[in-house]
Amino acid sequence: MSNKRFDGQIAIVTGAAQGIGRATAIRMAAEGAKVALVDRAIEHCNSVKQEIESAGGTAITIGVDLETHAGAREMVETVLNQWGRIDISVHNVGGTIWAKPFWEYAEDEMVKEINRSLWPTLWCCREVIPVMKEQQSGSIVNVGTVATRGIYRVPYSAAKGGVHAATVSMAMELGETGVRVNCVSPGAIDNGQRAIPRNANPLSAQEQEWMQGIYTQSLRDTPMNRLGQMEEIAAAICFFAAPEASYITGQVLFVAGGGIG
Repeated sequence: MSNKRFDGQIAIVTGAAQGIGRATAIRMAAEGAKVALVDRAIEHCNSVKQEIESAGGTAITIGVDLETHAGAREMVETVLNQWGRIDISVHNVGGTIWAKPFWEYAEDEMVKEINRSLWPTLWCCREVIPVMKEQQSGSIVNVGTVATRGIYRVPYSAAKGGVHAATVSMAMELGETGVRVNCVSPGAIDNGQRAIPRNANPLSAQEQEWMQGIYTQSLRDTPMNRLGQMEEIAAAICFFAAPEASYITGQVLFVAGGGIG
């Protein structure tokens, strides 16, 4: 008999094409989950699917824009049509686009930051929760950030602070339903070379200086004084999603080498 902790579980992982989402999806599949890989970058998602299947796992890919309600709704409908239930939903879409002092952000840049790092989590939770409520079971894991206490990315920090707050409030509303909602908030992570750059435009010398300022501040405020690995974040996400976390809800866990948001 298999003792994999996600055997028979249906899991959604958003932002699964690369980084933390990819690492999480691969780990959940290795532990027995059937995984829906959700991302706008469908070609990269297909590569992750092949990686999972070559290791004996099961995955599907869904290419939608989770900055929209329609995208989140299509994601949920696709998973239900494929597998009939949703046991785990990991909401990982987000990431700062620009690095600069707050007063340097243009209006459209602020809107784009909020659209990228707040709305995907809210829309996904909105669509997943009714399914889990009807099942009377389910685990939602949102991804926040330690950068709620950081420099040069205030709109992103505000968006992820909203994710933290929404996580706690949703967990309180769902307390007696069998649905748990938690948040894993990474510190500075070694993502390597991103498959899809957050900002396709080359950085000016000033922008490079601001970006370096983020890393300097992040490491200064990290007692372990190193970057985290994607797999270290995936491990925490999988813990919250798993049965052994059955008495944990409404928590924001900073996986940040001792840093706190």
